[in-house]
Amino acid sequence: MRRSAVLAVALAAASFGLAPGLVGPEVAGVTAGQSPAIRLRDGTSTNWSGYAAYGRPFSAVSGSWTQPAVTCSGQNASSSYWVGLDGYNTSTVEQLGTEGDCVNGAPRYYAWYEMFPRGGHFIGMTVTPGHGYHAAVTALGRGFFGLSLTDVTTGGSFSITQKLNAQGASAEVIVEAPSSGGVLPLANFGTAQFTAATANGQSLGGFVPQLDPITMVNPHGMKSTPSGFDASRQNFSVFWSAG
Repeated sequence: MRRSAVLAVALAAASFGLAPGLVGPEVAGVTAGQSPAIRLRDGTSTNWSGYAAYGRPFSAVSGSWTQPAVTCSGQNASSSYWVGLDGYNTSTVEQLGTEGDCVNGAPRYYAWYEMFPRGGHFIGMTVTPGHGYHAAVTALGRGFFGLSLTDVTTGGSFSITQKLNAQGASAEVIVEAPSSGGVLPLANFGTAQFTAATANGQSLGGFVPQLDPITMVNPHGMKSTPSGFDASRQNFSVFWSAG
C-alpha cells in the first residue's frame, strides 16, 4: 500500500510523468505511500492502527468514516484512512481511502487508491474534514478487484477495476502513517470514527478470534490506538496521542 502525504496536482503530474487526474502521491517533494503492516510485538505496528481479520480467504471489505481534521504544527506529517484486502500477512495490498497531511504547517486532504506494490494514484475527489466517506474493495475473480469510494455527504463517487496477483488473505480497516524511505510522522488527527466495517459481508468485529486490534507506535513519537467495537461489531474509533 503506498500512499502519500502532500499533493500538488500539477507539480506531481509533471514530476511523475502521469496524466492529470491520475497522479502519484507526493509528500514534501518526495514520493510516499502506504505499505504492508510493519509488525512489532504485543499487537503493535509502526505504521498501522485499527483492525485486521485474517486466517481465511477474504473477497470483500468495506467501511465508512468521518474525515478527521488534522492539527498541524511545524512538522510535516501524514495520515491515511482506508479499507483494504491483504497486507497484514502478505506483500500485496488492494486498498483505497483518504488522506490528511500537514505540509509546511498547513493541512492537505485528498483521496487515493493503490494496488501495492504498484504505486498509488490520486482520486479526483475533493476531501473535506467532517464529510463522511464509504469505501469498498471487492475481489471480482481472475485477479480483478473493484474499488469504490463515495463522499456520503455530497454523493460524489469514484470506482475503478484493477488487476493484481493477490491472495485475499486478510481484510482491514486502518489508520496509517505512510512511508517514504521509512515510516513518516503521523499527523495529529484527534479521533477517527469508523462505522459499517464489514468483511465478506459480515461485521468485522465478528471475526474474533481471527481479528487483531493494532496499536501504532510511530517511530517519531506518536501513538494511535483503536477502541473496542460497539454492540453492532461494526463501529469503532481510533485515537491519536503524543506517545
